[in-house]
Amino acid sequence: MHDDIVIRRRLLVFGWTLAGLLTIVSAQWSFAGEPPAHLKEHPITIDATKLVPASWWQIPGITPSIWNSDPESLDAPKTSELRELRLRPGKYKFISFTFDFPFTVDLNGTLDFSASLDQCVGGRGTQTLVVSCKRMYPYGGQRDPYYEQQPNNG
Repeated sequence: MHDDIVIRRRLLVFGWTLAGLLTIVSAQWSFAGEPPAHLKEHPITIDATKLVPASWWQIPGITPSIWNSDPESLDAPKTSELRELRLRPGKYKFISFTFDFPFTVDLNGTLDFSASLDQCVGGRGTQTLVVSCKRMYPYGGQRDPYYEQQPNNG
């Protein structure tokens, strides 16, 4: 009889402790509101509608691949349409059949990319990436720092 009372008390204490912990955790989740900045998804629009003739493009890991063999059943985004993607801050790559380049989404959800792409890519500091060239041609502006790198001879 005594053992039954001890067990019931322990279960009661355990139950109240568990209920208290769940209350604290759920309160933290509800007060947290938005996810941390590095996990927040931002609406990024890809505008490749200036590319003629129309083709397909991809963002690896985000959209379907353009390297499938049958263009009739290809479900990758087409350049004739605007496409809004939900992207977290980080590095991405726009790929078409003739032109690809890296870009980033910062913590505020705005775009950045190399200044050497300015003749073919627009939208730096916005949430719309505008691709206007089928191919990247030589740029008459400043050389990108990438080309100034020296190999390590160590």
